[in-house]
Amino acid sequence: MEMLMRSAYRRPQILQYNRDKAVQYAHQWAYGRNPKYYDFEKIGGDCTNFASQVIYEGCGVMNYTPVYGWYYKSSYDRTASWTGANFLYKFLVNNKGEGPFAEPVDVRDARPGDIVQLSFQGGEEFKHSLVIVQAGRPAALDNILIATHTFDRDYYPLINYNWRNIRFLHIKGARKR
Repeated sequence: MEMLMRSAYRRPQILQYNRDKAVQYAHQWAYGRNPKYYDFEKIGGDCTNFASQVIYEGCGVMNYTPVYGWYYKSSYDRTASWTGANFLYKFLVNNKGEGPFAEPVDVRDARPGDIVQLSFQGGEEFKHSLVIVQAGRPAALDNILIATHTFDRDYYPLINYNWRNIRFLHIKGARKR
């Protein structure tokens, strides 16, 4: 019993985010759909589902906390954070448990494998998630290339989008128990 209690309180291991693996996955599936995941394109868009797949490929850990976690088992057994841009943001920046975690950063700190979110209306309602697949050093709006779903793209210039508000999520790693 004591051994069980010690393992329950064990500190999580911090895993490095594998940016190369994440970007490779983004290129592989930018114009296709991985059959392991439902395609949400016709029911609101597939961009954040795709971004979550990329993040998962780079970290390999989900958070199975009901409602507030970040996981995908099937189209009807998943969290809102897996497919919703604003929910993904809230999960990544607030996650202290298992799974990936991130911090909002300025464009110059964005790296391949990180996530860009766009608000077309302005304000804090972000509707589109994109994956950075290439960025200059330092990164700038005019030297970032992205991959995304819904309007499938790969190596697409970020600057070609028309947004009112933009934010960058730098994936720092993942926790695993």
